[in-house]
Amino acid sequence: MTEIDRSGTLPARDAAFAAADEERLAHDQARFAELTRLLSSVDPADRTRPGYYTENDWTIKDLVAHLGTWMAESEVQLLRIDAGSYVDEPIDIDAMNAQFLAALRDQDWTTCWNQLLSAHAQLLAAWLRLKQRTPAAEFWFAKGADHVDEHLPRLRMWMAELKGAAGGRAGT
Repeated sequence: MTEIDRSGTLPARDAAFAAADEERLAHDQARFAELTRLLSSVDPADRTRPGYYTENDWTIKDLVAHLGTWMAESEVQLLRIDAGSYVDEPIDIDAMNAQFLAALRDQDWTTCWNQLLSAHAQLLAAWLRLKQRTPAAEFWFAKGADHVDEHLPRLRMWMAELKGAAGGRAGT
């Protein structure tokens, strides 16, 4: 029987496990804070402006939906790992990206934004609940939370492009 810890802290884990989590979660907190700061500063008219990626005319809203759906998918897979029902099978990332884009393309900003925030919180909760870090768990955490690192450089550039375009519009 597991003893209940009423201190409000997580059950004790070995020091290496806890240190790795602390470092990973600090990195996640910093990058997610930057992501939300950048996204919160986007003019509402620019949220649905094509150009974030020219392929498929991605908008910033599409990026928000993309990140949120990968975080949600990662959470599901981490829950399966934790429950012992995970099946390691090949995935088609391009097909999943297309499926996720199609699923949320018609949703409004608020829906996509709230889905991202919720999926991120749920992903972190699922990660912290894991009793061990398997290669599959590491893979799915990377597909969710670490995936933000892949998009931050382009988001920074797109934000600069939008500011430059706004400055040009203001001067006309």
